[in-house]
Amino acid sequence: MPKYDIDDLDNRSPAAIRRAVNLTRGLLNAFKPVVKGLERLPKGPALLVGNHSGGTLIPDSFILGQALFDAVGVDEMPYGLGHQLAISLPILHHLVVPLGAVRACHANAHALFERGNKVLVYPGGDLDSMRAFKDRNRIVFGPRRGYLRLALRENVPIVPVVAIGGQSTFFIFNNGEWLARLLRTDRWFRIKVWPITFSLPWGLVIGPTPPHLPFPSKILIELLEPITFERSGDEAADDAHYVESCHEVVLGRMQAAMTRLAAERRAFGWKRHFAFLT
Repeated sequence: MPKYDIDDLDNRSPAAIRRAVNLTRGLLNAFKPVVKGLERLPKGPALLVGNHSGGTLIPDSFILGQALFDAVGVDEMPYGLGHQLAISLPILHHLVVPLGAVRACHANAHALFERGNKVLVYPGGDLDSMRAFKDRNRIVFGPRRGYLRLALRENVPIVPVVAIGGQSTFFIFNNGEWLARLLRTDRWFRIKVWPITFSLPWGLVIGPTPPHLPFPSKILIELLEPITFERSGDEAADDAHYVESCHEVVLGRMQAAMTRLAAERRAFGWKRHFAFLT
């Protein structure tokens, strides 16, 4: 099967998206997901900024995609900026590229905004999706600010997307940043973590886990109000202090929302670990 050019913006297939939604709807309903704030999605170009959960399975990403498909249709769904290594992996490559995944770079994002499209990015990447279980209710972006510079340079609003529950579909004892440095995966593959996890059916695993059989965790997602900034353009994007102050605004709002959603999820009691009972 020939590989896609991951910089080609025309790989996305509406038919593939419809098939994926129809095929996964029943499976995703096992998490009894609740998605709020879809009415806050603005018209025109925008940068959706989300937190990543669930390791390599990322069920919340597929739940978000399904909700957006139902709410706004294929044409208004965002393209996803993906790590070059991740979206080039066998099998995964042929699954996600037709759904709208492109290589994460400013040139691809710029071209998409020029066409009037929306773009989805997960700044935390592996740091976020492989955060330890004790940090499951935290937003973890680390030092990554490229998303903010992109929004400023392109003068597009940021729409924060906060999801919770995906990190409870398996158990991460430690994210293994120290092990990634020891193995030098951070330099060779830009992989900053080498986690120690427990999941079904794999049991105890050291390193990135294959997609696992998820615990049926209740998943909540909310799109927050769009964020715009006083300054934009290249000068603003090159101002490190301004970028950091804008990042703190985004991170602060997302963390406040996650803390609130964590409280809402706890209200389900023990049933939040068995979503089909809620």
